[in-house]
Amino acid sequence: MADLLFSVRDLAHTRFAVSPMWEVGPGFRLLRARTAHPVHRTWLDRTRPRVLAAGLDRGWLAELIPPSGYVPDFLNPTPSGPAPALAAELDGIAAAPPGRVRDDLDRLRREQGGLGPRARALYARPEARLSRVVEEIETFWEVAYAPYWARIRAVLDADVSHRARQVAEHGAARLLNDLHASVRWDDDTLRLLRRHRALSRTTTGPGMLLIPSVFTGPLPLTRVTPPDPPQLAYPARGIGSLWEPRQRTRTDALAGVLGRSRTLLLTELDSPASTTELATRTGLSAAGVSQNLTALRDAGLVSAHRAGRWVLYARTPAGESLLAAACP
Repeated sequence: MADLLFSVRDLAHTRFAVSPMWEVGPGFRLLRARTAHPVHRTWLDRTRPRVLAAGLDRGWLAELIPPSGYVPDFLNPTPSGPAPALAAELDGIAAAPPGRVRDDLDRLRREQGGLGPRARALYARPEARLSRVVEEIETFWEVAYAPYWARIRAVLDADVSHRARQVAEHGAARLLNDLHASVRWDDDTLRLLRRHRALSRTTTGPGMLLIPSVFTGPLPLTRVTPPDPPQLAYPARGIGSLWEPRQRTRTDALAGVLGRSRTLLLTELDSPASTTELATRTGLSAAGVSQNLTALRDAGLVSAHRAGRWVLYARTPAGESLLAAACP
């Protein structure tokens, strides 16, 4: 168990953030595990073949994110605001001081018993090779996250809203006690059960950064890198329904506006798919699917995400809202 003292100043500097990079590490680890998962099995089955085809299981991330244990802290820069874009966090990674990168890799070497060839090359010249790590993260994001981010983000935002309401109605103690079964607030101290490394205010910045995550679990993850505030990534509420298909019926009214083919494609995009996949599922020609997807994309109802040799289409929040309004 690790204890972290909280002063009034620390509570005043405690805040929430939604962080794309806090999803990348745990999600990549799940994909490499090649096992079923009670919650994320649907996402894993759809995403893993594309990750393997892109060779991402043999790249920089495969050496920097081991199957278990420590992940280098420079991969999780402190979010500057409540919801930084992936590009902002990648800028933080690219700008990581060489000394910080080497310190993190030294710890990774100690805990894993060595470093792979890419990690050794990064250790030798961080300033020259961090850009290649960033490029691979961008590729992984497009393959595994970009088509699903609107859905994931909705769960994360809902969690933050719930926690903010807890603070307003019951105070910060209720919030901290309700984050996770392994987190306890008691006598001006935050206690993290099953954490083996000590925590001390002399080695952290003030406050705490609370980060909901759909892929973190079953225990919260922490990042403690002075002088930044400690980060605590915890499992968000509502994860169990994340990948459930949206049940849509009564699309006739919407078909009268969009046309039957476009309405059919919009409803089929419960999960992101390529033109070929949509043609197979709907019975429409590939050319017809492509033409209708272009129209839906131009209207802001569908987004396109290039993932290597694939282009995956996904419903946008506007597309979700339109279906919800037409098919209550």
